[in-house]
Amino acid sequence: MSAESSLPECGVARFITLLDGPWATLIVRELLHGPHRFTELRAALPGISPHTLTSRLRQFERHGIVVRTAYAEIPPRVEYRLTPLGEGLRAVLDTMAAWAETVPDGEPTVTA
Repeated sequence: MSAESSLPECGVARFITLLDGPWATLIVRELLHGPHRFTELRAALPGISPHTLTSRLRQFERHGIVVRTAYAEIPPRVEYRLTPLGEGLRAVLDTMAAWAETVPDGEPTVTA
């Protein structure tokens, strides 16, 4: 395995390596709703560059999180969907969202 594709042994470090940066998690969030075309993902994620989206999708493909399906149509159509491994992230994202909702808005209150 090349140094670029090797993953850390620690589960938390492995997770962070695979889902590094905000876009990775948001791409998975969108794909949890079902298969998407590249342009649909870009529209759902304002501000993401085509390069970043392509890079993340390729990384997810390499690690078995996403599958890319190209249809022999005119014009060509390509869809991305989560694999069963990728679907396993649903519980993780649900837990992250539930935790985030418990964090109060505004400045933290400091008690002495």
